[in-house]
Amino acid sequence: MAAELRDFQDAQREDERRRALRALLRRPLLVPGDADYRLVRKHQGWLTDWFAREAGWTLHADTAVARLRKVPARHGDGTRAAQAKGKVPFSRRRYVLTCLALAALERAESQVTLGWLAERLLAFAADPELAAAGMVFTLGSREERADLAAVAGLLIGTGVLAKVAGDESAYVSGSGDALYDVHRRVLAVLLATRRGPSTVAATALDERLATVGEELVPDTEDGHNRMIRHSLTRRLLDDPVLYFWELTGPERAYLERQRGPMLKRITEATGFVAEVRAEGIALLDPTGEATDLGLPEEGTDGHATLLLAEHLAERLRTYPDQPVEPDDLRAHMEGLAQRHRGLWRKNVSVPELTTGALHRLEALGLIRVRDRRITPLPALARFGFAEPVISGNRSGNRPGSGKDDV
Repeated sequence: MAAELRDFQDAQREDERRRALRALLRRPLLVPGDADYRLVRKHQGWLTDWFAREAGWTLHADTAVARLRKVPARHGDGTRAAQAKGKVPFSRRRYVLTCLALAALERAESQVTLGWLAERLLAFAADPELAAAGMVFTLGSREERADLAAVAGLLIGTGVLAKVAGDESAYVSGSGDALYDVHRRVLAVLLATRRGPSTVAATALDERLATVGEELVPDTEDGHNRMIRHSLTRRLLDDPVLYFWELTGPERAYLERQRGPMLKRITEATGFVAEVRAEGIALLDPTGEATDLGLPEEGTDGHATLLLAEHLAERLRTYPDQPVEPDDLRAHMEGLAQRHRGLWRKNVSVPELTTGALHRLEALGLIRVRDRRITPLPALARFGFAEPVISGNRSGNRPGSGKDDV
């Protein structure tokens, strides 16, 4: 009986750790109001050790916030934009406003209004360097006020702000304002860099991104192997698909030697399922708890994306490695819109639907977009459908009854 109780407790502990780890992978910043925050705090020591050892990521957790400081393996992925309501990616101006808003909140009282934040941003936007970079913010249009409201929504979602009263839409229309509490401890851990951006002298974006996340590596074989392991683990945990051809020579050699032990450690800790193919590796999340972008999804956009994926998968089988022109895909989407007009939402915009579907497929590592040409990638084949082949018929079962051997 005692042994059975210990086994049950061990299994429960492992399940809780997996749930906490998956929660941090999906949302690297959790506050006490989040469902899995308690599990992260409960297993903080184990999680801290695992992330540091396997991915080189640090975990900070206290009574106010849990923050996994994830360092990406690559800086060139443009498919993971911050999003406002309706899944609209942030524009350049919204990103600038977000940074200015965080700077203003550093000096704010414990409560602020959206109007106060707008005044501070107007003062910051008067900086000649911002104007020279083409950043103009005057609050003179509804669009600019909507940008500020979107920034406020993002900060609410991350836990930096908590709404007390009012509504952002009222501010956008000019009929009201919104009041927020400022959570300084969340604000203090928001930045996830190895060094302060103000200490970086480089001006080019790629160089600045690489520098703020630069890690010191001992010039030893063990140090280089550790960095390779961290880079591969980050790719496996963060990216939908790891294609072998994207790896450097040392990375490919290390993965060939250590693939089995590495995948075992990751799958045991996360509960993911490793799918290894000739072209690469994908970690599948059966629970969906760590998945921020999935396929298929309900609604017009999800259905259209799935149908376009099926079409591109057929192109992949018929014409492997051959890119597709965007005009061809828009024409195909026009046909789909006509065929499913009774199911899809009214007045759907085919160009927007096509752009959104391609963005989702690229974010999932299923296609590559270069110079406005779309190349289907091997992982897309899982969304293709081939004709069933009847290989036998059990005695007494009618063809088509669902009991045939296929």
